[in-house]
Amino acid sequence: MADPIETQEELLALYGTPGAPALRKVARRLTPLYRKWIMASQLCVLSTVGADGTDGSPRGDDGPVVQELDPGTLLMPDWRGNNRLDSLRNIVEDGRISLMFMVPGSNNVVRVNGTAWLTADGDLRQRFAKGQRLPATVIVIEISEIYTQCARALMRAGTWVTPDAPEGLPTVGEILAEVSDGEEGGAPYDAAWGARAEKTMW
Repeated sequence: MADPIETQEELLALYGTPGAPALRKVARRLTPLYRKWIMASQLCVLSTVGADGTDGSPRGDDGPVVQELDPGTLLMPDWRGNNRLDSLRNIVEDGRISLMFMVPGSNNVVRVNGTAWLTADGDLRQRFAKGQRLPATVIVIEISEIYTQCARALMRAGTWVTPDAPEGLPTVGEILAEVSDGEEGGAPYDAAWGARAEKTMW
């Protein structure tokens, strides 16, 4: 049987340290470009943890999959599903939460980590009204960090048939320039990304 990697030191010896852009792109609340990207997403994966283990659940809507309550807080409606309530049970027990926001045509993913809690507050549920229908509850997500995920996974998988991201969607270079006050990223980062990814795809 293969030997497990059991320490942080063993892990870092195999992978090394992340590059500066991977660390600089992290924000603690919505910035204008992170807001624009997330509000373009109608699909995300919600990950939670609880006493019985972990859970990953796809969440989708016919518009933005979340709403902004304030720059540090997102709202997600809980629409009808299979009623297993795996994610919701976990949130009630352990508020730790992660989300991966995707936009068809873009190989980038925006990730949000934070803590969450549930509410049946009428005013918050009303924000998501679909005619006479309201979500049973709303997930309130308090953001700890936001950052873009490396695009290589979706590139390797050939995920999207659509060749191009929607017009106006912020690029990773633009986001990186925003959160680093122009010290990194921008058009040169985006222009060089394709060739750099091609050389380090596998």
